[in-house]
Amino acid sequence: MNAPKDKFRSYDKREAVYFRTTSGEFGALSNMAPDFPIRLMGVRIPTAEALYQACRFPDLPDVQRLIIDQPSPMTAKMKSKKYRDRTRSDWDKVRANVMRWCLRAKLEHNWDRFGHILERTGQRPIVEESTKDDFWGAKPQDNGLLIGQNVLGRLLMELREEYRDAGSERAIRYPSIPHFLLFGEALERSSLERQLSDGPQESFDYGKAT
Repeated sequence: MNAPKDKFRSYDKREAVYFRTTSGEFGALSNMAPDFPIRLMGVRIPTAEALYQACRFPDLPDVQRLIIDQPSPMTAKMKSKKYRDRTRSDWDKVRANVMRWCLRAKLEHNWDRFGHILERTGQRPIVEESTKDDFWGAKPQDNGLLIGQNVLGRLLMELREEYRDAGSERAIRYPSIPHFLLFGEALERSSLERQLSDGPQESFDYGKAT
């Protein structure tokens, strides 16, 4: 089913920060970017992508471990495909908030490095350029525009503002997600291996970040 056109955005590539791969000046904005590990419940999770894919399966801790143990984010994603028929039933409803959670954890555990990259984007729109996915990203057009829902890019823009507001306090808000489990335990802000501030957010607002 195609998304309503009013949820699509149009971006001029000349005015945007856009990325397609993990290389280049802003490749670290990609979920696939290596060297931005997250620690949860004593476990090192190599990338935000591995954590996101594991969160599909709150009732399958063995599958979560299989995904997280993969040496690369792409193999983590590929391993998850075998079990997609057992993805949590409300995935389409919660996936944007799960991604928001993963991005915040990525920043929380890589504050200086990832925060500096977010800061370098200035006030420009952030866009994931994709030829296939106009939900998380936006598709390139012949006229130099990128068109899509760009949910990942908009979540990154939202995070950029939170990073700037947080300053030295590093107070990042995390969304509340129902039945949010990792390895059979509730995945909460306190699961991160440093103290985080309180303040849950509501579900993703498509009209908020442009």
